[in-house]
Amino acid sequence: MTELHLSEDQIQIRDLVRRVAREKVAPRAQEIDRTAEYPHDMFDMIRDLGLFALPFPEDYGGTASMLSACVAVEELARVCYNTAYLLVVQWVPIGAILAGGSPEQKARWLPGLASGELRGALSLTEPQSGSDVAGIKTRAVRDGDDFLLSGSKIWCTNAGMADFVLVAAKTGDAESRGKINLFIVEKGMKGFEVGPKEDKMGARGVPSHAIFLDNCRVPASAMLGDEATGFRVAMAALNDSRPIIGARGVGLAQGALDHTIEFVKGRHAFGQTVSDFQGVRWMLADMEVQIEASRNLVYQAAKAVDAGVSGKPLARLAAIAKCHSTDTAMRVATDAVQLFGASGISNEFPINRYFRDAKVLQIIEGTNQIQRNIISRGLLD
Repeated sequence: MTELHLSEDQIQIRDLVRRVAREKVAPRAQEIDRTAEYPHDMFDMIRDLGLFALPFPEDYGGTASMLSACVAVEELARVCYNTAYLLVVQWVPIGAILAGGSPEQKARWLPGLASGELRGALSLTEPQSGSDVAGIKTRAVRDGDDFLLSGSKIWCTNAGMADFVLVAAKTGDAESRGKINLFIVEKGMKGFEVGPKEDKMGARGVPSHAIFLDNCRVPASAMLGDEATGFRVAMAALNDSRPIIGARGVGLAQGALDHTIEFVKGRHAFGQTVSDFQGVRWMLADMEVQIEASRNLVYQAAKAVDAGVSGKPLARLAAIAKCHSTDTAMRVATDAVQLFGASGISNEFPINRYFRDAKVLQIIEGTNQIQRNIISRGLLD
């Protein structure tokens, strides 16, 4: 049972977010997906609830608990992947700056990000390199007290709304596979352009964009942390947040199962309710087994973060949780569409949306093939 993992405070967070998700978010979910327009009302709601600071230190209004963050994401993703995504895209730059930023950077950016007054984004992926971060081509060339950034990025989620983007660029030799740093590139800087949004299969409500940098001049103080350790520390922080991606998978799978149960209990065939067929009941049971297994894996990884576990042990737990939960989301959504029959491929029914969003989860934040590499490396090294 979920309650075995959660404190009283976390149960209160879960119940609050669950109620808001059902009353405020669920009625908007289909429209957000259909129009692919950024849900400003959902962002405002999350900000007013104070959820943006949730996993971070109490100094920023948070609970200092990754598990609390996972609970909130799970409940939102259960009814609307895109609204849950609003939390995640805000948490990524907060986590990176909190871990790798200078005191001045933290003072300038973190209060506004935690309160929702500011919005950020992270840009790593390029046309020729996704999971292979070391293969990026974007350059940062020193010019006095500044750096000149040149290159192009793709799939920068939230770039269209962000007040700044954390851009990964090579500060070393152009042909090397090392010496990468993150730079805080603010909206409106000369030489920085955000391209049109992608027309995505899933995760449609939080747009992703290409970004272009043409000798974009940023001060050296815009580098996250120091040149030697800033990128490594920030990337370690992103690894710490991977349980949140798993929580999205759990929530999405649970939501797909919720819709399926409601549908089969109200559907009749061959003189009986569809939910009375043994084959259907077995499919539902298999969905529940996998969801509960995923939830336990995600909560275990989140509790490890809260306990201060780091390095390879955490990387293994987080990779297992992300891989299993997002594969489960895809499997459950696929079976759900099957049980909906022809209705499953109609845009009039929400299960179509769960199927498309689940596929996205197997790819983003480190493909599940990359997660399997991490897991197997822990077994063999």
